[in-house]
Amino acid sequence: MVAVNGINRIVLLTAMAAAVTVAAAGANASGQSMGGRSAPGVSGPTAFSTAREVIGTIRRHQIRKKETLLDIARQYNLGFNEIQDLYPQLDPWLPPEGMLMDIPSQWVLPKGVFNGIVVNIAELRLYCFSADHGSVVTFPISIGEKSWPTPKGTFAIKEKKIHPGWAVPPSLRQKYDFQYLPPGPDNPLGAFWMGLENTHYGIHGTDFPWSIGRAVTRGCIRLYPEDIERLFERVQPGTRVTMVYEPVKIGTLADRVFVEVHRDIYGRVGNLQQYGLFHLRMSRHAWRVDLDKYRRALDRQDGMPVDVTRSLAAGSMENKPFTSAVEPSL
Repeated sequence: MVAVNGINRIVLLTAMAAAVTVAAAGANASGQSMGGRSAPGVSGPTAFSTAREVIGTIRRHQIRKKETLLDIARQYNLGFNEIQDLYPQLDPWLPPEGMLMDIPSQWVLPKGVFNGIVVNIAELRLYCFSADHGSVVTFPISIGEKSWPTPKGTFAIKEKKIHPGWAVPPSLRQKYDFQYLPPGPDNPLGAFWMGLENTHYGIHGTDFPWSIGRAVTRGCIRLYPEDIERLFERVQPGTRVTMVYEPVKIGTLADRVFVEVHRDIYGRVGNLQQYGLFHLRMSRHAWRVDLDKYRRALDRQDGMPVDVTRSLAAGSMENKPFTSAVEPSL
């Protein structure tokens, strides 16, 4: 199901941004062209393993004249939430020209399932694993709004369509004087659709790229037009799709332990500190973590992987992970 309901809240933003296109964002920080929507944040498949659970690298970007945070997000293949959570104090339309900012293009992989598509709803990000090649690609997404949340669970790709039409769901028909919208530039499904088996949900493109990184759909997963095309080529009917809700992720890279913390966007966790501490206790890395660093990361909730490895000199009882916790319910 595709929603326009949540989009109404950002129609004004679209009008303000009408004069600003990603193509006009020009070159990236190293001067490369953005022609063909090939953003510097979009790379080829990245290797992963149980010893390499963190992918990507943090980049730097100097804000240019007339550049918006939405431009920067799309340029580096990020959702708007990933920039906004890291820099909540910045005006998304008028960030300070010349400012050097970190680009959050590094991610801890969701735990457990390294096959098919994994969507971390809390992170607003999709991972596509190739178990045969031990590689993964990742894309920012939009998810369902709070009143129409994207569901957790395990699904499979049932069908793939190019240039799909949109059958307006019954819950939205009162807002429109039509029940079907044919393929075209104004179709909210975009140019590609992959339906999930035994549901009305799907993974699809969009006619409104500014919505990526927001909770604005009726439960579907929405990608940038350039990203859905890449994903569509990699996925076949029958591919497993696992939807998880992990606002806190823990993983290792080069014998270091990292934690990545996101806001509890659906309000399912309650106390994020308790939730995070429980998952640390359940992980195999608990004894290696500096608890003070870990708690600070839980407080920030900025989506950036943080190295929380405990140094040898920090082996005191004060840094010892807690010994009890109540299992959170999601």
